[in-house]
Amino acid sequence: MFEKMKELITQYVEVDADSITEESRFIEDLGFNSYDIMCMLGDAETEFDVDIDEEAIMKCKTVGDLLEYFGGQK
Repeated sequence: MFEKMKELITQYVEVDADSITEESRFIEDLGFNSYDIMCMLGDAETEFDVDIDEEAIMKCKTVGDLLEYFGGQK
């Protein structure tokens, strides 16, 4: 799941996939803006076959947070 998430992230921001870690913060480290995050989350819903609760997802600040959230949806 982590490798697929890295591929998805690199479609939205210019960052080397090898530099993405589970501790990477979407805004501060990866350079996402709020629009990019929302678009990526829409694609992630499809890619990982999950339903995203907007309130809960706002607590996800890092790649690892998001992966943990998706893991709990399966």
